[in-house]
Amino acid sequence: MLTSGERERYDRQIMMGEIGQGGQEKLKRSRVVIAGSGGLGSPIAVYLAAAGIGMIRLVDHDQVTLSNLNRQILHWEEDIGRKKVDSAGTKLRKFNSTVAVETIYETIAEDNVSELIDGHDVIVDAMDNLPTRYILNQCAIEKNIPFFHGAVTGFEGRAMTILPRKTACLRCLYRGPIPQEKFPVIGVAPAVIGVIQATEVIKYLLGVGKLLTNRLLIYDGLEIRFSEFKVSRNPDCDHCGSHVRKD
Repeated sequence: MLTSGERERYDRQIMMGEIGQGGQEKLKRSRVVIAGSGGLGSPIAVYLAAAGIGMIRLVDHDQVTLSNLNRQILHWEEDIGRKKVDSAGTKLRKFNSTVAVETIYETIAEDNVSELIDGHDVIVDAMDNLPTRYILNQCAIEKNIPFFHGAVTGFEGRAMTILPRKTACLRCLYRGPIPQEKFPVIGVAPAVIGVIQATEVIKYLLGVGKLLTNRLLIYDGLEIRFSEFKVSRNPDCDHCGSHVRKD
């Protein structure tokens, strides 16, 4: 049930036919894990907290550096040297005290990913490297938890939503060698993609709208243009293919 304060806080959302009080209560009951609290994780976390998601878990193993501040808006100059999850958690709790924010300072790996995402309704990809994204993608498929992908470079970004064993997964999309490199980025790019990812999460939790499933959305910030590519599920995918054992 919503408190009187929550009804007032989310009044403009409750007015929406797609949400109403019942939808707002759904958001309040939802549990979201965000993998990463940097450039993508910052806008994702802010807007999910603003929407009234009941519980947000942030997982990150980095500390704030000066070079983060061109894009990671949950971290400020005074936070340099702090754990990113602590810095982000502090801001989110002050922003919306009705949202439970849990912070975990760990590196996501094959031996802990299952525990990190257990008990959550969705997983949001706010990472900056493909190997960790693959770990999350595979675990999401094994546990049948929707996975919301986003990535950026320079002025560009992309987003796709993955419903395990129903749609194309991240491994279906990205094939070949795994790049491991420092990449350029301006802060407005993860802001755009992060908000799109947050929108997808909210839509999924409410059961409204059309999701970015089997569709890769590409954002070109220099041209201010969105384009879309169809992504087909790979029957031989080593993460979600028909030969992969289903528990």
